[in-house]
Amino acid sequence: MGGRTSTAGYGEEAERLAEQYEAVTFAEVHRETLHLFPAEPAAVLDVGAGTGRDAAALAALGHRVVAAEPTPELRRIGERLHAGCGVRWVDDALPGLPRLRAAGERFDLVLLTAVWMHLAADERPSALDALAELLAPAGHLHLTLRHGPVPPGRRMFDVSADETVELARARGLSPLLRTERADLHGRTDVRWTELVLRTSAPGGGSA
Repeated sequence: MGGRTSTAGYGEEAERLAEQYEAVTFAEVHRETLHLFPAEPAAVLDVGAGTGRDAAALAALGHRVVAAEPTPELRRIGERLHAGCGVRWVDDALPGLPRLRAAGERFDLVLLTAVWMHLAADERPSALDALAELLAPAGHLHLTLRHGPVPPGRRMFDVSADETVELARARGLSPLLRTERADLHGRTDVRWTELVLRTSAPGGGSA
């Protein structure tokens, strides 16, 4: 990536951000979409996993979870906070996710929480190419879109849900759910869109 990278500002503020991330629970963050998470043990990828809050919660439910986090400071905190929970940590990042794609794994659920806004317009198509490649047939992609002012020192873009859905459709992903919510940390100038997209089921039908 040219210029400021998508992870700018996160390493320097890792300890403070860890407190922020861990101050809310997995169930609180995903309450509108919990009914669409796999009920049976599944292969799960958490992209931009941060401190591993969501990855650890999913592992506790019996899922086989890979947490991809490119910021080493956050990755180390996550490995410490959630040691022994069974999450496998990987140093990989969008838009290409080259290490995960090279491994040839496929996932029933791919989760991107507070990640998509870090990608510029010219990075988002290739990022969705990579995510679609990593999804298993009938797999789900859950992502959140942040809307609001950019904090100092960060690289963020205001991405519309309509644009994201259209990019996804072009790659064989269909929208399953779209919701809006306020910011869980009380920031009145920040709001979120949640999208759930799904791949085609085996045989070409919908999931």
